[in-house]
Amino acid sequence: MIRLREVSRRFGSLKAVQRLTLEVAQGEIFGLVGPDGAGKTTALRLMAGLLIPNSGSIHVGGLDVRLEPDRVKDMAGYMAQRFGLYGDLTVEENLAFYGDLFGVPRNVRQALAGELLDMMRLTPFRRRAAAQLSGGMKQKLALACTLLHKPRVLLLDEPTNGVDPLSRRDFWQILMRLAGEGMTVFMTTAYLDEAERCGRVALMSAGRILRCDTPQSLKAELAPRAFLSADSSRRAGARLNSTPGVLAAEPAGAALHVYLSPGASREEVERASGVRLDPLAPSLEDVFIAEMRASRAREARHGQ
Repeated sequence: MIRLREVSRRFGSLKAVQRLTLEVAQGEIFGLVGPDGAGKTTALRLMAGLLIPNSGSIHVGGLDVRLEPDRVKDMAGYMAQRFGLYGDLTVEENLAFYGDLFGVPRNVRQALAGELLDMMRLTPFRRRAAAQLSGGMKQKLALACTLLHKPRVLLLDEPTNGVDPLSRRDFWQILMRLAGEGMTVFMTTAYLDEAERCGRVALMSAGRILRCDTPQSLKAELAPRAFLSADSSRRAGARLNSTPGVLAAEPAGAALHVYLSPGASREEVERASGVRLDPLAPSLEDVFIAEMRASRAREARHGQ
């Protein structure tokens, strides 16, 4: 449903997206993960046809985004970080307004709006002004407005940013239901624990994709090189970070999470650093940090 080939986008001298290549299947929930400034929003806006790439090709549902942007916008629903809800309009009035924007016939819109309000658990609040909704309820209303024209692809830019844990859970239940019905969901997120729920994730930094796979595969690949040090002192961290074969030793609560380079030996690192290492079951956050450190090490070696 989504295919990007060697997509790049610059803003002056800033390389926001660099040679981005991805494929996302129908019914998949795909997560693009990275820190602020990584290029996630730019990538999403390129897929939505709101920006034109400087090079490369983008297809959504078989349509070339560059050549048929209007047809792509009919097929895809795009929910920006700050969706344009109108605070002085009620929940129902916001849905009616967006129904008019999408050109949805009134009889179809009324039936679908009722279904969406039920799905979002917003039916009891249908006559409440949007400005009086909680953050999580606003996000669910924004999603309902995005779904009014029955898109086949859903593009979400950090949809749960600043939303409370209960609302995040509700939001994810809705996304799982939509994907189960065949909708393709592509979302950006800065929450690595949330990205664990995606079928696949791409780790992005400085406009580039570092890795792309299922969360389980990414964690399993790092597991033989991820260790825990109970000694979290600054001295232990400094010794580990100066030891050959150590990508990084990062504070994590009362311990250090230690990531080794491929081929490095735990025993040799322990002897060289004088610090004991225990096996660690890595999280997706560990994977991302290890990949970031490896990427920076490669750039330093190549003088980039």
